[in-house]
Amino acid sequence: MSNIRTTDQAQLFVWSDIDPDHEADFNQWYDREHMEERVRIPGFTGARRYRAVSGSARRYLALYRASNLADFTSEAYRKAFTKQTQWSITNFGRMSNTRRRVMQVAQEGGFGWGGALVLIELVPDAMESDAVADVLGKLMAEEGVLRVHHMIPDETLSTPLPSENTEGRVLAPCIAVDVTSEPIAEATLRQLTEKLGGAVREAETFRLMWSLDAQDLPALED
Repeated sequence: MSNIRTTDQAQLFVWSDIDPDHEADFNQWYDREHMEERVRIPGFTGARRYRAVSGSARRYLALYRASNLADFTSEAYRKAFTKQTQWSITNFGRMSNTRRRVMQVAQEGGFGWGGALVLIELVPDAMESDAVADVLGKLMAEEGVLRVHHMIPDETLSTPLPSENTEGRVLAPCIAVDVTSEPIAEATLRQLTEKLGGAVREAETFRLMWSLDAQDLPALED
């Protein structure tokens, strides 16, 4: 469809659960340290945090946007990934049932970020790119749909976090849809799962907790 464009951009998603006993500290860490640290990495343009509304054993989803996949192999990213603060080490150790995926944003339409998100994992190789583009292009005409993304995981860059069970690990392509509200997210999820049928591996909805753009961050003091 003409309103779906290809991109060189990339997105990391970290989807995990946390013991309720540590949930307050986990959220404080994300909101006061971790999101800012990652968005300050050169090439990263922003991040968003979500809480699951339906269909997920993992309650929290974080999405980080970067200019391209090469940003995940830079020296700055390597340092951020290998030199964690003690607060980060503690909370990474508390995360459970985690999925970490670095993805190319292969196709995209629309703009902005919605108050709710639909995330659909596709069965690998179940759909050609043109077929996905057709579905996304038609979806853009629906009321409340703001932005659509088709993401392809990079096997080399999607190294698992310690809390991910790697037995039978599947790197699945994803469709993400930003919408204006949770009811529209539920309606969109039903519409897509019916349309995509056997191509759907897993489907969830989330509400946006908050977003951070790199341009919002003040310069660090020397």
